[in-house]
Amino acid sequence: MNVLRIRRPWRLAAEASALVIAVIVAFPLYWMVLSAFKPANEIQSTKPRPWTFSPSLDSFRRVFEQQQFGRYFLNSLVVACTVVVISALIAFLAATAVTRFRFRFRTTLLILFLVAQMVPVEALTIPLFFQMRDFGLLNTLGSLILPHLAFSLPFAIWMLRGFVKAVPDALEEAAYIDGASRTRFLWQILFPLVFPGLVATSVFSFISTWNDFLFAKSFIISDTSQSTLPMALLVFFKPDDNDWGGIMAASTVMTVPVLVFFVLVQRRLVSGLGGAVKD
Repeated sequence: MNVLRIRRPWRLAAEASALVIAVIVAFPLYWMVLSAFKPANEIQSTKPRPWTFSPSLDSFRRVFEQQQFGRYFLNSLVVACTVVVISALIAFLAATAVTRFRFRFRTTLLILFLVAQMVPVEALTIPLFFQMRDFGLLNTLGSLILPHLAFSLPFAIWMLRGFVKAVPDALEEAAYIDGASRTRFLWQILFPLVFPGLVATSVFSFISTWNDFLFAKSFIISDTSQSTLPMALLVFFKPDDNDWGGIMAASTVMTVPVLVFFVLVQRRLVSGLGGAVKD
């Protein structure tokens, strides 16, 4: 009983701290959405208020009236979905290989996956630019897909390795005894078991690809029809006076697909992160 009395204040303090941190983290998101609905005079006011009594859709109207906004949105969707699907497939096969098979330089390869995560993206932008130029991929969606695949795979492989390792060898042996081939075991038994991990890694891949501005600015130089959604924000940055309402409205529109994707996979995401911790 005394133990419960001691634990309860600490639990309340932990919950209160978590609530405060959540409010601090969520406040910029709230301010972004609020500014998107505020009229221009309130956004430019010298006395900002965390509410508005006259919400307006003018900022969203300016966003959707952009000539190529729909094209930008579609390009972002194509790039993000392509990276998610291909990286998940390759990561699953690679994680299975480095976990189930013994070969030379296996440990070295795993260490290289970690080293690849430590290299700053900005340091590789110029070499990647010349590489995309030599491949003839500048001003194409391929110049955005390939770099994001390269940066998504090391994290995905390392994370999925724990899920594959958690599947007991006895299950694989039992499948072989029952007559299952290695391919059948891989896709009908192992794949469903590690699927929560694939979802968890896919969320990170989707978010990083969807919000990318650096590669979109560096590799899409002249053909704006191949630009992605973050580039739409540049329209609202003016030399003399930025359109903050348009910037916040465009940012809100960009956030919606990420939230929808997260809501759709949140259950499997939690179980996937839990499985990663077990390893």
